[in-house]
Amino acid sequence: MASRATKTGILKLLQASDAGFEPAFEKLCRRRDDRDESLGKQVQKIIAQVREEGDEGVLALTKKFDGADLEAIEVQPEEWEEACESVDPADRAALGKAAMRVREFHRKRIPSSWEMREEGGGFMGQRVRPLKRVGVYVPGGKASYPSTVIMNAVPASVVEVPEVIMATPPGADGTIRKEVLMAAKVAGVHRVFKIGGAQAVAALCFGTESVPRVDKIVGPGNAWVQEAKRQVFGDVDIDSEAGATEVVVVADKSATPAWVAADLISQAEHEEGASAVLVTHLKTVATRVQEQIAKQLKGLEREKIARAALKANGAVIVTKDLDQSMEVANRYAPEHLVLAVAAPDDALKKVENAGTVFLGHYTPVAVGDYLAGPNHVLPTGGTARFFSPLGIDDFLKRTAFVRFEPPKLRELGADVMRLAAMEGFTGHGASVELRLQKIRRARREREAAREAELEL
Repeated sequence: MASRATKTGILKLLQASDAGFEPAFEKLCRRRDDRDESLGKQVQKIIAQVREEGDEGVLALTKKFDGADLEAIEVQPEEWEEACESVDPADRAALGKAAMRVREFHRKRIPSSWEMREEGGGFMGQRVRPLKRVGVYVPGGKASYPSTVIMNAVPASVVEVPEVIMATPPGADGTIRKEVLMAAKVAGVHRVFKIGGAQAVAALCFGTESVPRVDKIVGPGNAWVQEAKRQVFGDVDIDSEAGATEVVVVADKSATPAWVAADLISQAEHEEGASAVLVTHLKTVATRVQEQIAKQLKGLEREKIARAALKANGAVIVTKDLDQSMEVANRYAPEHLVLAVAAPDDALKKVENAGTVFLGHYTPVAVGDYLAGPNHVLPTGGTARFFSPLGIDDFLKRTAFVRFEPPKLRELGADVMRLAAMEGFTGHGASVELRLQKIRRARREREAAREAELEL
């Protein structure tokens, strides 16, 4: 059997040595949500309504979905300032410290424009500049996510995007949580709008009377938000499709079972769709972590959510050795990878696929979620195989330029024409040949002029 349950364990147990391990592991890896066709149609209608009705449509949808009857969509300066002033000073300091650390991390290496010159008159390079205006979506509703504001807005602020717009759903009373507005202030957000869900994505994409149209939308959200981002992509750029949070912990005998269990629970408490996987080559570690999970879940404020996530999407994978544990982790390609091992730096060299790696026993995922410095907006659902964390590159665009003087075109023109002929594009070749004809004609005229001078 590939999947078993221990007497005390909520996580399913997979043995890498079992015959049925591969299909069971593949099923575990297929954690991306299936497309909901009915949801797609509903989101399409919302987008169309906002595009056609503008502010009127946004206000109607906000009242329908959030229960808020708004007079103004945008947070006014005095409202914003009053909210920030009411934040506890200690909370304000913590938010400021988080923004500062994230800002310093992203400042380390900002791409710059460059150019190069070649003999014969070749001149080329790239101009790197920030996007003109970006939209940051921040989930709201029952929870509050000031950390999401910081992680999404600070990289845009670092590269000096001229206008950073934030959209977040209001409460039924029409207000935005004060900590979220404080985070927006320290993160460099310029304007805040009280809009949530698919209607927020549509407003940011197409613009309304009050909401300016943006060039890119970033930030997490529920299935409605992700479906809306998917549908508007092309009219506007997006970061990626954010899935449920996930963590893989690779542990050896040096790991503390209670700490490992806490790391697994910390991600499971986000939502029922979260994934938490322990990979270890020691059965004793697997057993003791299971026991700790059962113990720590009792009395947890979000116990019901965490328990549901661990039961549905959690697992303990027992391997033959640490090398195989790393192979399993790379195949899973997790959003968060915790290396709870004696030599984490050595293990890091074997990591190929992960959003962020947390090294050693004193680096819980929570520090990355809030203020370590690296971004917590990470690839999920196995996309760490080819996607990267959100960063400054997401808010920059590159424009290439090239200039050939006559000598450089004379040097390379024949090769361009040959390559064009290979592909059957004779018009490409003609565009070069016409210029070469002028170059050759000018050259002949210069030579004739020199010969005439010599004859005099």
